[in-house]
Amino acid sequence: MLERNGTMKVASVGDCGLRVIRKGQIIFSTTPQEHYFDCPYQLSSELVGQTYLDAVVSSVELVEGDTIVMGSDGLFDNVFDGEIVSTLAAYSDVVEAAKALANLASNHSLDSRFDSPYTIEARSKGLDVPFWKKFLGMKLTGGKLDDITVIVGQVITSAASPQLT
Repeated sequence: MLERNGTMKVASVGDCGLRVIRKGQIIFSTTPQEHYFDCPYQLSSELVGQTYLDAVVSSVELVEGDTIVMGSDGLFDNVFDGEIVSTLAAYSDVVEAAKALANLASNHSLDSRFDSPYTIEARSKGLDVPFWKKFLGMKLTGGKLDDITVIVGQVITSAASPQLT
């Protein structure tokens, strides 16, 4: 939610994410909520699931020119933050930037040799290829096939208040 004073309030549950980029730097990032690796919180009406009460609520002050990137885990599991920033720098149109990020995530997800954010985290949690493959010098690599949703917005200032485009 973007308030008239330029404050954006974010409620986040699970492993979808949001980044705020200002002048080529990520100034705000949500953190995935997981029960354990690769088992994110899920909103549910069932007693065993999570509800809106489990959301992490944050606020960030936005200024004109800030770019907001929202995406499913299919984006953030396959695209590094640095790649997000550099891709945004190549596009002035938010629609084209969103398409480019979605395409990059899709390409990485299909590349079995890409050392993705997902596989780097998996290895840090002790998941890897079988011993005999390690002996041959192999390691767990590859993108993560998943849903990929990307929304990009940019803060502009109107006479009344900041707005997202």
